[in-house]
Amino acid sequence: MILRRLDPAEHGKTRRLWEEVFPDDTKAFLDYYYYIRTRDNAIYVIEEEGEICSMLQLNPYTVRVEGQEFPSAYVIAVATRKEYRSRGYMGALLRTSLKEMYSRGIPFTFLMPAAEAIYTPYDFRYIYSQDTGTLIRGKRDGALYWKSEGDSPVHSEIKAEVKAAELEKGWGGNVLSSDAGLWDAEELSGFFEDNFADRFQVCTVRDAAYYQTMILEQQSERGGVRLMRRDGALKGFYAYAGEEGLEIREPLFLPGYEEDFRSSAEELADRMQEGRQRETEQQGDVSQQEIPVYACPAEYADRRKPLIMARIVSLRKLLSALKVPEEESVNCSFAVIDPLITENSRVWRLTSGIGETELHVGETEDSEGVLPAADLTELIFGRAAPEELAGREGVLLTERLAGELKKIITLSGVCFNEIV
Repeated sequence: MILRRLDPAEHGKTRRLWEEVFPDDTKAFLDYYYYIRTRDNAIYVIEEEGEICSMLQLNPYTVRVEGQEFPSAYVIAVATRKEYRSRGYMGALLRTSLKEMYSRGIPFTFLMPAAEAIYTPYDFRYIYSQDTGTLIRGKRDGALYWKSEGDSPVHSEIKAEVKAAELEKGWGGNVLSSDAGLWDAEELSGFFEDNFADRFQVCTVRDAAYYQTMILEQQSERGGVRLMRRDGALKGFYAYAGEEGLEIREPLFLPGYEEDFRSSAEELADRMQEGRQRETEQQGDVSQQEIPVYACPAEYADRRKPLIMARIVSLRKLLSALKVPEEESVNCSFAVIDPLITENSRVWRLTSGIGETELHVGETEDSEGVLPAADLTELIFGRAAPEELAGREGVLLTERLAGELKKIITLSGVCFNEIV
């Protein structure tokens, strides 16, 4: 058995394993992925007799944590050939890649798990849940409505009144939709930064390169990024795919343009229906009755699902990014147990004075408690309060320590809607 990181020139050798383990991915998507994404990612493999039998890929992202930018990595394509499973290959790849990420000063890594149970033994925990809504065809008019709102004459009347009020205020109306080109990426980045970035404590940095990659990725799935413009000015956009029916992802639009988003989605759905009819030569109504909208505004969601798990890599980096309210002071210490990244297993001291927001991170010999890395992840990202952790196995929290930790602002405002 040989475990190594591939040279970039060798990345294409892993495509055969991807096709074998993930047969649902299309040739068009893999053409995109292996041409664009593997240019700058890291791929770790295990070889037996010169053949790749297991792999793990790390796609680079820059993440913003409370206004600071850090390198990070999205763990993807963790795959082992069937005959080589249950040999501990995945664990070996994870441990090796985590050590490499630690050397680069990455605060945390993240992934979208096929199953939560696969990654919990390696101290990954959920940090982000995604809101998903559904656009449904109205029985009366064939228009699209949010499933959470229902389809009734009352709703239709309310929507008409809202639309009239929006038009009177100069919102909405005369919005034209079109697909984005690579040249639109810088504008998309600026729109996100100006209107949405400050909503999140933690998110990926959405620069022009990010949106160019998104456009190409969606195009590989028979979709794209749909722009909504009024008088030439961008008012919103959303990603969509049409490989197996229309799917919409992360609609971002300004206040007052919800109805325009719905109209744009309806126009797109009708266009795709016409395309399917031409392809299949099928007559009659083949319209899609329900359209999933992933990462939709919370007020239109009909379900919420845990989506992204993360694991602490450089604990010092992550703790140093946390904030404290100006009116609070913090002074506490605790031991951390991290079986995979032993450099994190220290007694950490956190301090912050009244009038400052930065959290100062040091080491000490005096510990007021004990926190395993996985439990600390849930605490930092606001998934569990100190009092919820107190009764867990391996956790030791004094009342004073719990009170000091509660003063620290948790990273509950997370946005990770990336696919690869």
